[in-house]
Order: sequence, then structure tokens, then C-alpha cells
Amino acid sequence: MSFLNLEGRVILVMGVANRKSVAFHIAKTLEEEGATVIYSVRSEARKESLNKLLDGKPVCICDVENKEEIDALAVAVTKDFPNIHGIVHSIAFANYSEGIKPFHETKREDFLQATQISCFSIVEVVNAFKSNLADDASILAIGISSHQVTAENYGYMSPIKAALDGAMRYLAKSFSSSTSIRFNTVNPSLLKTSASAGIPGYLESYLYSEKITFRGRAVQTQEVANAGVFLLSPSSSGINGGSIKVDAGMDCNYFDKDVVRLAMRPENPGS
Repeated sequence: MSFLNLEGRVILVMGVANRKSVAFHIAKTLEEEGATVIYSVRSEARKESLNKLLDGKPVCICDVENKEEIDALAVAVTKDFPNIHGIVHSIAFANYSEGIKPFHETKREDFLQATQISCFSIVEVVNAFKSNLADDASILAIGISSHQVTAENYGYMSPIKAALDGAMRYLAKSFSSSTSIRFNTVNPSLLKTSASAGIPGYLESYLYSEKITFRGRAVQTQEVANAGVFLLSPSSSGINGGSIKVDAGMDCNYFDKDVVRLAMRPENPGS
């Protein structure tokens, strides 16, 4: 028997965009461990773009900005899979079409839209699936590693991701009154994903984050997926309302001597 004990479990994975996605790495690893994965993507166009990658796999369409689509997703999935053992919420959106602005200039409609898609949608999803969730089901959301860091180019998404972590803790509390369903987040540092490429200035931030890991190498998407799959498995049964940070020590190493030297004496990197 596998340590993860995922054989025969049914997991809904929301948010695969392409083969670089955290969601895809999680789904692929789940399948390798014997789980059945149902995929949910945002649109028909996204589904068509994934035809080759997800050939032969069950793929549903759900734009979580629309509650009716969330309810319809639950009906469609549970018709064929009435017992769901896990849900992966790997969905985020922010409107950067006007570039990054100071936080105080954030538009109300942009903030609310991003909050609905990136945070509150998990509440609506688990409510829609509640009656079909196994009592030991595990719900996983993808957060970020550092809510305390005011990264200007991440804009208003950082406080929204902090809200996602908070929402998952409160879901863990509210569901605990009648079930043993668990809610956790995996919180990676900067990754090489297609979604990240849309964030202004991301490459420089990524290279900086790599320098301040203990090992001097950035976190790989599969490393994040491994932590997520563990949280989805019965082997993590003692973890609820938690957040596992996957950042290779980045959050503990801001005063690395080489980075400090470069910051203070950039004109003389060899000194």
C-alpha cells in the first residue's frame, strides 16, 4: 500500500491552464498515485487548448465568477462521481490591464472581481459540493508564501491571497461542527508558471527570490505539487486549517550576505 493511500479516491482539480500549472502537476501526481481526477477549467476555449494534454480525461467547464456555473459544476460532476474525496482550488485572477498602480489607487471593481475569483469562490464551491463530500475529504487551495511582504508588482493580490488563507481556516472551523473534512493551503514562493508571466516585473522578482533561498535555487512547481498531494492524502489527517510554506527557506534569508553586499555596493559586486 502506498504511504499516501490515494488509490480509488476522487479529486476535483480546478485551475489547470497548461502543463506548467501547479494544478496540472498536482493532478498528474494524484493520477500516478491511483486517484481519479476530474478537471474543471474556466471556459470552452481553455478546454479546447487542453485537448491534447487532458485527452480522455473528464473535463468540465466552470467560470467561478458565476455562481450558477459553480452549482452546475457540482451537478455535472456528482452525477458520475457521487462521492468526492478532495477539491483543489488553484484559481486566481487580477486585472493588470492598466499596469501596476499604487495600492491606494486600486479600483473597487477590480478588487471585488479578484476577491470573488481568487478567494470567495472556494466558499461557494465547497457549499455546492457539501452533500457529496466524503467525511474525510480534503480541500486544498493554492496561496502564496509571504503575506507580510509588500511586493509592489503583485499589487492588490497579496491581501486577497491572505484572505484566502483566512477563509480556509474559517471553513475548517465551520465544517468541523458536522464533518471531518479538512481545509489547508500550500503556499509557494515565486514559480515559473504561465500565469506568473502576466505580472509586471515578475522575472526580476523571481531571480531575486532564487538568490535568497538557502540553496540558491528557486522552488520547482513539482515540489509545490508534492506538498499539495500530501495535504490531499489521508496521511495528512492531522493537519487542518494549516498552511504549508514551500519556499526553500526564502522567507528566512533576507539578510543573506551576498544579497546584502549587492544591494549596498552594487557598483562593486566583488568587494
